[in-house]
Amino acid sequence: MTQKSLIIATGNAHKIEEFELLLKGLEFDVVSAKACGGMPDVDENGSTFAANAQIKAGALRKLAPADAWVMADDSGLEVDALDGAPGIYSARYAGVEASDQDNVAKLLEALKDVPKAKRTARFRCVLCVIDHEGHVTHYDGSCEGRIDTELHGDGGFGYDPIFIPDGYNESFAQLGDAVKSQLSHRAKAVDLMCSILAK
Repeated sequence: MTQKSLIIATGNAHKIEEFELLLKGLEFDVVSAKACGGMPDVDENGSTFAANAQIKAGALRKLAPADAWVMADDSGLEVDALDGAPGIYSARYAGVEASDQDNVAKLLEALKDVPKAKRTARFRCVLCVIDHEGHVTHYDGSCEGRIDTELHGDGGFGYDPIFIPDGYNESFAQLGDAVKSQLSHRAKAVDLMCSILAK
């Protein structure tokens, strides 16, 4: 029997590598959207991570081979003191063209008067999978922690240098890929997905 394809709705090579590692136990050939001619432009206008993930998965599903499965993820940082912001706007918190540094600077400014005990936050990821028959499922993962007052480490990307996961004193940018891949919101969402799909 030929192996089923799982097409990831991204053109990001780093994300594909991360998912290939996380999905190792599944009986799927993990490929990028390039297999369908590239990721189509989509308007991520959903009001939740799940909605945006489904918009991306649905757009790619239309281009994918009939027997393939499609998976998309949407993720971001939720800060309790900011009522869950930046949330679905994490990548463009400081504007559409904002850099990681711009987003981090805006977040630290927004939290400057918030005491350490109230700086709780989580990285959240929702996966949307559409199977070869068109069935849609969602898998949610999160990593709890807090936002520090300054940047630590030069690994990772995005908000990693200011996010301290629960149980650690180092930021995601200091902990390295091995630790991060066990703790991360994406890893937890994938674990949940794998445990269900494996059945």
